[in-house]
Amino acid sequence: MSFLGTLMGVALAVVFGVMFVKGSVRVDLRKFFRVTTVILFFVAAQLIISGLHELSESGVLPSSKREMAIIGPIVRNDYFFSITMLALVVLMVLMEYRRRKPASGPPSGSPGSKAEERKAEFTARRERFWASAVMTTAFVFIFMVTAEFIYAKSTTALSDATPITFDAAGSATIPTKSLAEGDLARYSANVDGVNMRFLLYRKPDGKVASLFDACEICGSVGFYKGAQGLICKNCAAPINSQSVGQSGGCNPIPLHTTQNGDSVVINVADLKPQLAQFSH
Repeated sequence: MSFLGTLMGVALAVVFGVMFVKGSVRVDLRKFFRVTTVILFFVAAQLIISGLHELSESGVLPSSKREMAIIGPIVRNDYFFSITMLALVVLMVLMEYRRRKPASGPPSGSPGSKAEERKAEFTARRERFWASAVMTTAFVFIFMVTAEFIYAKSTTALSDATPITFDAAGSATIPTKSLAEGDLARYSANVDGVNMRFLLYRKPDGKVASLFDACEICGSVGFYKGAQGLICKNCAAPINSQSVGQSGGCNPIPLHTTQNGDSVVINVADLKPQLAQFSH
């Protein structure tokens, strides 16, 4: 499947490249560079927003849950700026062909005028064909990528949390032997009338990290498992697997537990300090 996917990708790239060159080779270079100037501004905006996100995540700049929810998905969406730039190029091609005046042949009745008119008409039809082809292909590409992003966002729902109860001493023992590397298990517990969630996550070094399903910036929105490890559902920030268990930024808030062989022991008293995160 990977080999077939590679062949299809190369073939589509060649087809799109030919269509793009055929459809835009006659574009006015002055207008082209105006659009590329706008694209450079978009690139600069991406760098600024990315910098703000990283500085906010590391605690250098003050940030809020709403702010991170707005700029996070923009920064982490790999397609946002590329699609925007492609749309600008397509718009430029469309405007160019709409404004262009058809080429006029020799005056009617002059020798070869009919042939020249047919040639000019054929050239105009060919240019319209390639322009339509590049614009159609570009919009299909934009639609497919946008649909994929929407689908990916719809599949990021948090997994079900397993409810646990505490014994008379206020503790609960959870087995971790079946927890594979990179996997997370989500649990919930009712503490003083508040439903609190926490995670057990097997790190690459084999250790099990105990974490609240919340962070200091985004609150109790929660984390889900992605291709890059844990990902914050609010700001789409991927969490480095090695930093899981450390405090600060968008890392899940550490939860104090005791290791007991292939199990962890959680005390209700260790959950109470983060009641405020889950009480609203």
